[in-house]
Amino acid sequence: MNNSQKIFLWSISAALGGFLFGFDTAVISGAEQTLQKLWNSTPAEHGLTVSIALIGTVVGSLVGGVPADKYGRKKTLYFVAILYLISALGSALAFDWYSFLVFRFIGGVGVGISSVVAPMYISEISPANNRGRLVALFQFNIVLGILIAYLSNFLIAGNFAEDWRWMLGVEIVPAILFLISIFGIPESPRWLITKKNNISAARPTLEVIAEGDVGVLIAQIQSAQTNVSSSFRRLFSGSFTRPVTLAILIAMFNQLSGINAILYYAPRVFEMAGLGTESALLSSAGIGVANLIATLIALYLIDKYGRKTLMLIGSIGVIAVLALASEAFFSGRTGMVVPIYLFLFVGFFAFSQGAVIWVFISEIFPNSVRAHGQALGSFTHWIMAAIIAYIFPYFAQTFGGGPTFAFFTIMMVLQLLFVVKVMPETKGKSLEELTV
Repeated sequence: MNNSQKIFLWSISAALGGFLFGFDTAVISGAEQTLQKLWNSTPAEHGLTVSIALIGTVVGSLVGGVPADKYGRKKTLYFVAILYLISALGSALAFDWYSFLVFRFIGGVGVGISSVVAPMYISEISPANNRGRLVALFQFNIVLGILIAYLSNFLIAGNFAEDWRWMLGVEIVPAILFLISIFGIPESPRWLITKKNNISAARPTLEVIAEGDVGVLIAQIQSAQTNVSSSFRRLFSGSFTRPVTLAILIAMFNQLSGINAILYYAPRVFEMAGLGTESALLSSAGIGVANLIATLIALYLIDKYGRKTLMLIGSIGVIAVLALASEAFFSGRTGMVVPIYLFLFVGFFAFSQGAVIWVFISEIFPNSVRAHGQALGSFTHWIMAAIIAYIFPYFAQTFGGGPTFAFFTIMMVLQLLFVVKVMPETKGKSLEELTV
């Protein structure tokens, strides 16, 4: 096995956390209406049923940088895999609403920590010339997990007694595979040097990933350390104002697009557009396919044309299709046109924000504070996701699809301004060279 194959294998192993991230995010869409009837939930209670996992991701993303810095990226990924396993088993066997909330929360914590540690780990074991592509494997696995969740829901629905338990329990299989895969990856060499000063342990991995002299790379990592405190508070000392601002803004816009509202409530949105239940579930699988295809295209282009170019193209596309979806709901001309618009929306989103966010956030912070910087970006992403997932049923029911999609459109116009005026390009530079 050559060096490129080793790096790809390590990256894809860590990125399996993204598969579980995506599966866990989307699987609830097939069960959420059944669960609302089962527990006779009020709109507020049902919002909590769906968003409890997102609340867990907020907690997980906020604390994820701590074990990643203290115990290492690899051990933290072990812990994430165990959380996924417990959540899948517990959610499938839940005996009431409260136990369901507990186990879905545990899975959310796993997702939150995974969104911090997996992209960071991959960025730290990747050569500069294809770092974007390798970190984007995390996003590829997210969308693959979403697609498999939608297809799994479609195949299971109506074929089992209490089919919602089977929908949620299937996640046990990829959780076990993820746990096994982590055994074969090395610890991050940048963590070993910056946090443990263990050059001898880091050197074998650096010999695989270095594009030039290993000694030069080690010297670069050491010189970039600058003995800066790695505390979360240090991020807000003024030294890192620009990367902090960039991480917060890109993460906020990611969710203000409405992507998680669509992923969580896809069947409900399609039923709002006049589709039947079975057609709604199948159309949700179409979202997964569009997501996957667009992510594959972005994976190929992200290191060639850069992060900013993808964001420019995707932002314009997202604005156009969200505006069309809003107009369709306002005019009442919905039906099959809404799924088409939403497939295009997911495609443009996956090509831009979906592929770029985890790559960009993992690149813009120095080694010494990367774990906490990644945690800040992930925390912002997930707190916004939790808020939007919680309020979406109320807004959709109260105001309808037209105003809801109009709001998302306006937010994406603001994102376009951010990309044009503020966002820097990060492709092709080593992590030590990057100073945004």
